[in-house]
Amino acid sequence: QVQLVESGGGLVQAGGSLRLSCAASGRTFSRYAMAWFRQAPGKDREFVSGISWSDGRTYYTDSVKGRFTISRDNAKHTVYLQMNSLKPEDTAVYYCAADPSSGVSSWTYEYDYWGQGTQVTVSS
Repeated sequence: QVQLVESGGGLVQAGGSLRLSCAASGRTFSRYAMAWFRQAPGKDREFVSGISWSDGRTYYTDSVKGRFTISRDNAKHTVYLQMNSLKPEDTAVYYCAADPSSGVSSWTYEYDYWGQGTQVTVSS
C-alpha cells in the first residue's frame, strides 16, 4: 500500500510560481513511477508530468513543457512539481499518482494510488 499526500497549492497571479510536493508512504516508493495529473472544473483529469523510477526519465504534456519541472527525492519519499510562468489555464486540482510499473503512462487507469489533490488557482 502507498499513501500519497499533496501540498503546496494555493492562489498565485499569472506569471508566478508554485512548488507542489507529494509525500509518499511505503518502503517501495523508489520503485514506483510517479506522476502529476490535474482536473479543472467540468473537464476530465489530464496528465501533466511523470517521472520513471528506473532511469529518472521525465515526461510532460505539451502545454507545460518549459514551464514545469518534475523531480523526485527517493530518500525523502517525495516527488515535486515546480511550476513557473503560471497561466490562468493552469487552474485545477492537482493530483499525485503512483504506478508500480517502471514506465510512465499518461492514462489515469494505469495508476494504482492517488492523493487527495491540492487546489492551484492562477488569477489573471
